[in-house]
Amino acid sequence: MLVSRLICAAAGAAALFGAAPASAQFYFKGPDIAGPRITGEEPGILAQALPGATQTELRAAMVWNLRAALNVAALQCQFAKTLLTLPNYNTILKDHAAELNSSYATLGKYFTRTHKTAKAGQMALDQYGTRVYSSFSAVHAQLTFCATADDIAGEVIFSPRGQVGEVAAERLRTLRNSLTKWGEHQFPALQVYYVPVSTPLFGNEKCWRKGVYTPSRCQKR
Repeated sequence: MLVSRLICAAAGAAALFGAAPASAQFYFKGPDIAGPRITGEEPGILAQALPGATQTELRAAMVWNLRAALNVAALQCQFAKTLLTLPNYNTILKDHAAELNSSYATLGKYFTRTHKTAKAGQMALDQYGTRVYSSFSAVHAQLTFCATADDIAGEVIFSPRGQVGEVAAERLRTLRNSLTKWGEHQFPALQVYYVPVSTPLFGNEKCWRKGVYTPSRCQKR
């Protein structure tokens, strides 16, 4: 009788855990894409250069770029439920609201200061926001980006309030590196190789018109 009960219990447990959908698992070992700390002035890290920005304004830009990246991850990485990108992002919005809001306000003041009118500054801020979000498109490197964003989101959650800027300075380069196509490193025999593609020039002012990225404009003089 005891043996029969043990068999039944084992069968029930197998049925319970075996019913979990495959989409709930995330098995991927990416490459080492860590990069050094940034100041905000390095080309290609922030979505757009901010000429004449102070260190406080650059820090605000780093915070906002990090927030945008984690927002994109919350939307694009829900196929892997174990990454918790959406609940983690919502937690960050709640726990670090003060720093996120102050960073956005600082950016607003920068664009107001560097444009002739308040209206022009607001338009420039709106265009900047569009460029930041667009620059984190991970269509061709979704697994690496999602795994990296999940790791960084966890670090932000456990950072003291007021320190999102520090995480951004330390990890934004890594986030940018994650947007490059990489294969699986645990099982290289299964690696898929892609044909390299050019990276969108989101930081090139010539490529934009009225807040819309148009690649054909990039070559115009």
